[in-house]
Formats: sequence, structure tokens, C-alpha cells
Amino acid sequence: MPLDERKRKILDAIIRTYLDTGEPVGSRTISKYTDLKLSSATIRNEMSDLEEMGYIVQPHTSAGRIPTDKGYRLYVDQLVDERTRQVTSMNSLMIARTNRMEEVLKQVVRMLANQTNYTTMISAPSYKGNKVKFIQLSRLAPRQLLNVVVIDGNIVKNHILDLDDDIDDETVLKLNLLLNTRLNGLTLADINLGLISNIKEEAGIHTDIVNDVLDTIAEVIRAETNEDMQIYTSGANNIFRYPELADRQNAQRLITTLEEKNVLADFIRETHENGSEETGIQVYIGDENQVEAMKDCSVVTATCDLGDGLQGTIGIIGPKRMDYEKVMENLETFKSSLTDIFRNRKVSVKDSDTD
Repeated sequence: MPLDERKRKILDAIIRTYLDTGEPVGSRTISKYTDLKLSSATIRNEMSDLEEMGYIVQPHTSAGRIPTDKGYRLYVDQLVDERTRQVTSMNSLMIARTNRMEEVLKQVVRMLANQTNYTTMISAPSYKGNKVKFIQLSRLAPRQLLNVVVIDGNIVKNHILDLDDDIDDETVLKLNLLLNTRLNGLTLADINLGLISNIKEEAGIHTDIVNDVLDTIAEVIRAETNEDMQIYTSGANNIFRYPELADRQNAQRLITTLEEKNVLADFIRETHENGSEETGIQVYIGDENQVEAMKDCSVVTATCDLGDGLQGTIGIIGPKRMDYEKVMENLETFKSSLTDIFRNRKVSVKDSDTD
């Protein structure tokens, strides 16, 4: 007797339920938890067929069924096939007909939502801690300097500095050497009070010029950091799977947050600052979330290093009773896949038109 789709679904439901409970599974339980919409009598008939085929067994009279080794084998083989399809799908992304980052991210976030049954989000790559690339002071006129700061991505900021006293070319050259030697390659976070104090001490009477350069660096880096972050979400309706999140008012607040994106952008920027160096995974439970609408949720994020100073974040939002082990495993898998996509397949990370 062939194992048709109906029997496969019933067998799958029996095995999953038995794995969760450790108790024999009856037809009434299966009728509640499958999408087949079959009567208990019909399910009992199918279960009898599955028992004759050796996939399940009734441990004693009047009990439900439990899987046999043959049933477990079919279940595991299906899981392997499913994982193979997922890997194939991810590989197809890496060699996709399009190199548009937007399409890749949208598909990744949809796949993750389908696989976990939670709500998911992913941020478009942004520069991780823009670094100072070059500083140039040039005389424009007596008592006037042009301050040019260049950071990663060839982002340039110009500022004209008015001085109380004139400054000669030799002093300007020395200041350029000092500033570039001490600041090139540093992020804003790297420029601490001790370093600033040492630079000012070496600059002598020209501390005002040093202050102006530092202010310009801070301004351009913060401006780039605060640019609108593109975020893609999926699985918002999964919220209603969990009664503790499905309250109308709370669910609406959470869905509104997912739609507006600006609060999520602030949240993701925080994860960039606080992410673990070893795993890039952070878990925020209940009140640990800074986002008010997520106070009843847990949020697990993974920060991805995509190369060339680019960083992206994947996040999963669900109830506090979420399957943390499964979520972390999925995040690690997708994090590795994204890293491969962006690093090895040269997917374009330039802004693309939204659909």
C-alpha cells in the first residue's frame, strides 16, 4: 500500500506529538493538531493502515499509537530531504539570477519565518563602526583653515575653521602628520579620552584645531550611523499562534512596530553595539527589550560580519516560551549562509529600488 500525502501527514503528526509528550497518540489528538480536517473515525482507519505497514504500533489495547523504528526512519529521512532542499534553496540564492540585495534579504527572512513559526526581521548591511580614513588641514586664508575628514566608504565632510591667530604651513604639516598618525583607522568608539588628551598635549597651543577635527569626525560618523536603516520583516501573523501575544491591543502594537521599522532600526543599532564577539547572538527576554511593544516577547538576534566593514542583523521575535535552542541553531545556519552570500558571491550591497 503506497504512503500517500494524507498518511504522511498523519504519521508526521503522530511522531511530532509523541516526541513532545512521550505518550501514545490517539486519533482525537491528531484531529485537533493537523490541517487535514478529518474525522476521528477516518484518522483511525488511516492509523490502522499505518500500523499494518509497520510505521506505528499500539503498545497495548485501547492505547494510542507510537512510532516504530521504520516510522522514525521515514521521519528522519524526510527531515534530511527538507534540510537538503533548504540548503539547495540557499545555494540558489548565492547563484541567483539577480544580484539585488533586497531580493536576497526578503527571501531569507521569509524562509526563516516559515521554518521557525515566529516573526522575523533582517537589516540591510551597514558599515560597522565607520573608520577614519584620512584627515587634511589646508590653509584657505590668513587665520582660516579647511578641515577635510574622510571616513570608510569615501564619505567626506568639509568644515572651515576660523582661527584667532594665523598659522604657518610648517605647523599645518605637523598637525596633519599628528592627526593622521594617531587617528587613521580608528572608529569613534576607539577615540577615547586618553587618546584625545595625548593628541592635545602634542598639539600644544593648537588644541582648538584638534577639537574641531574631532568634532567633525564625530559628526560625519554619527550622521552615517543614523541614516535610515532598511529592514525587512516576515511572519507577523505568526504572533497569533501564541495566546499570550494574540491579545488584540498588544498584537496591534507589535504589528505596528514591525510595520513602521524605525523602532526596529534603533533596536538593531543597539545589537550592533552590544553583540557578542564570539557568536554575534544576543537574547532579550521580556523587560530586557527596550522596545515597549516587545515587553511580552523574547527577541533573539544574530549579528553577521559580511566583510568589507559591513554588518547585518537577523532577528527572531516570539513568545518568552520560544524554543531557544531551535532559534539559535536556525540563526547560526542563516548567519553562515548570509556571510557566504555576501562575502563569496559578491552580492551587490548598493541600495536597490523597493518593490
